[in-house]
Amino acid sequence: MDERNLKRLEFNKVKEKLALFAASEPGRELIYNLIPYGHRDEIVTALEEVTEGRELLRLDPTARLDGWNDVRQQARRSERGALLDPQELWHVLQTLMACRHIKSFFSERQDRYVRLNEIAQGLGNFKEPEKRIASAIAPGGEVLDRASERLFNIRRRLTAGQQRIKDRLNEIIRSTSYQKYLQDPIVTMREGRYVVPVKQEYRSQLPGIVHDQSASGATLFIEPMPVVEANNEVRALMAEEKQEIVRILTELSAAVGGQAQELLYALENLGRLDFIMAKARYSDSLDAWAPRIVPGAKLDIRQGRHPLLPVKAVPISIQLGEAFDMLVITGPNTGGKTVSLKTVGLLVLMAHAGLHVPADDGTLIGMFDQVFADIGDEQSIEQSLSTFSSHTTNIVKILAGADSRSLVLLDELGAGTDPTEGSALARAILDQLRQQGSKVVATTHYGELKSYAFANERVENASVEFDIKTLQPTYRLLIGRPGRSNAFEIALRLGLSESVVQSARGFLTEEQVQVADLMRELEKARLQAEREQAEAEKIRLEAEQYREQYMLRAEKIRRRKDEIISRAIADSREMVKKAKLEAEQMVEELRAALKEQTTHSREQSINNARQRLRQLQAKINAKAPIDIPEYSSEAVADVKPGDEVFIPKYGQRGVVLEAPGQDDQVQVQVGMIRMTIARRELHRVPVKENARPRRIGGVGQLVHQKARDISPRLDMRGMRVDEGLAEVEKYLDDACVAGLPMVQLVHGKGTGALRSAVQQLLKEHRGVKTFRLGESGEGGSGVTVVELR
Repeated sequence: MDERNLKRLEFNKVKEKLALFAASEPGRELIYNLIPYGHRDEIVTALEEVTEGRELLRLDPTARLDGWNDVRQQARRSERGALLDPQELWHVLQTLMACRHIKSFFSERQDRYVRLNEIAQGLGNFKEPEKRIASAIAPGGEVLDRASERLFNIRRRLTAGQQRIKDRLNEIIRSTSYQKYLQDPIVTMREGRYVVPVKQEYRSQLPGIVHDQSASGATLFIEPMPVVEANNEVRALMAEEKQEIVRILTELSAAVGGQAQELLYALENLGRLDFIMAKARYSDSLDAWAPRIVPGAKLDIRQGRHPLLPVKAVPISIQLGEAFDMLVITGPNTGGKTVSLKTVGLLVLMAHAGLHVPADDGTLIGMFDQVFADIGDEQSIEQSLSTFSSHTTNIVKILAGADSRSLVLLDELGAGTDPTEGSALARAILDQLRQQGSKVVATTHYGELKSYAFANERVENASVEFDIKTLQPTYRLLIGRPGRSNAFEIALRLGLSESVVQSARGFLTEEQVQVADLMRELEKARLQAEREQAEAEKIRLEAEQYREQYMLRAEKIRRRKDEIISRAIADSREMVKKAKLEAEQMVEELRAALKEQTTHSREQSINNARQRLRQLQAKINAKAPIDIPEYSSEAVADVKPGDEVFIPKYGQRGVVLEAPGQDDQVQVQVGMIRMTIARRELHRVPVKENARPRRIGGVGQLVHQKARDISPRLDMRGMRVDEGLAEVEKYLDDACVAGLPMVQLVHGKGTGALRSAVQQLLKEHRGVKTFRLGESGEGGSGVTVVELR
């Protein structure tokens, strides 16, 4: 794209902000050279890389992708045979180590960071030069003793020689015979040789070689004759050390030069990773996200924010290329028209450059081959062009280059000349762009252009909102509504007399008055629609909350119903089992009685058995049967809401709530429980009131009986542990069936054995929600209060 258009839209300022997040010079170079891509695949790939970078910041915030240096110059020099100094080799070593660590990091997470791992695989393999440099160069750029065996031996001998010299000189400066000759009792160095400071007047008293003197001439730095030979030996060892270091550096530099091209390629990939992570950090700072890139020339920006404005900037939403191709924005000065224009252009450029955009999820940006912009005052003194001439020159270039895949942004179209001629020229320019199929966003002050959208297809009006009460713009962009000048209202609020304003209104034509009235009505209608929409949204949210609460309660009731039914069935089976065992026991006793000889004994046994049978029958009747109406033995053929039905499976009556669905399931209300039952399991209850009742048993009656008879308090005082546990387990089942929310288990204080056993049982019982010891008014530690599910 044309560099001037990028500058008009302040794309260069975005790159300056982005460069602040880069950690390396190669990364910054990529940022400064960044321009929008020309192909959709390139854009999508770049956006996916930034998205992975955002994920890396979120999931692995402590990951180290830095620690390397820009050693491109060192790589090129070593390739040409130049010698690298120890500090340069240390920088190379840091870079080689960073390549290995970063490559390993992404290899271990290649499924999570697919794009970044592809780049990291280009960091090469530098194990051999890394190992050789690490064994020879210390942090800070010093050559290690272990760099070679010869260097180690030289330095050992050098250290020993230097120590011998120091020892001999220390003997001299500590000697009482020499102390009066010395300026200071110290050993120092001059020209690489160890010397002592001697007073000028005692020069002849200490034979040796003078290597330096003080500025005043009062002190001579003399190498005493006894250490001259030792100093010569040390100087020779220093020369050998230097030669050996040069040899080592030459070999290490050659090792780097041998892989210079691979190192340069690795640095290119390191810079690219830094470039991507800078975009990711910039995206995070803007709270930006990847837009959806589509093939066509269209856009749908949702709550987009100008990236160079403060966070509190008012977002705009704008569409182009679907319902309309041209948007004409009107409104007062400083209302935000130009900012809206720049926001659209800049977000398109950012997206095409592979940058996340500061807009909400769902933002869509299409492919534009060119983005043209004519924004701001570009008056050129050098070219002797006026503002109007400058804008016209830009527009001439735009008309020559724009086509159906171009986005054209025009600020204050037709401004800078006579309003009548400028308005006519603006309409002609818009007509030409519309014929060329360009996507256009234009701002204007001309009232005549407000009607342009009404007279032409695929053209829409928009305006920036202005608050009459505060006389301040709100910076909101309103699609579908032309802007009002609000001049009369503002003048009145600023103190201009009513008579002057009325006089001004009289100068308006009838058509202008009608248009103003129409716009006021449109504004009222818009505000009313927004209020109603907000209210509807509020009601919808409340309905969603109520629905969620209902679903939770319905699910809780369903689970409670299933638990009650399963427990009731288990209780019924237990009751039948016990009755069967008792009956079998009585039969055995009768058989034994029939074998007795005396008639009196047999009659007595028979009477006893009858009495026990009557007691058993009374016990069963007390728990199971009740009088209910007769019902049909056949399933109902059809039912409708409101019909009363009988459910033999549960021994209960219910009311039909909904007609059977496609799966022949019926919604039935049974007491407080809503159930879904197959139609074939329902039987009709006779309508006639004098139908003979008959007695049947069932789970429903068992539930009713337990709810009626059970007490919310079980007293176990005096029971042994095994007796108490048996009573508690049966009591809890009955309480759950009866639907009691809370019960009290009285176990007394005593030794605490029964309390401990009961609480252990409560921990494992599926019907128990929570339990605690009683409070002072409930019996204290002698009572356990249980909350049931």
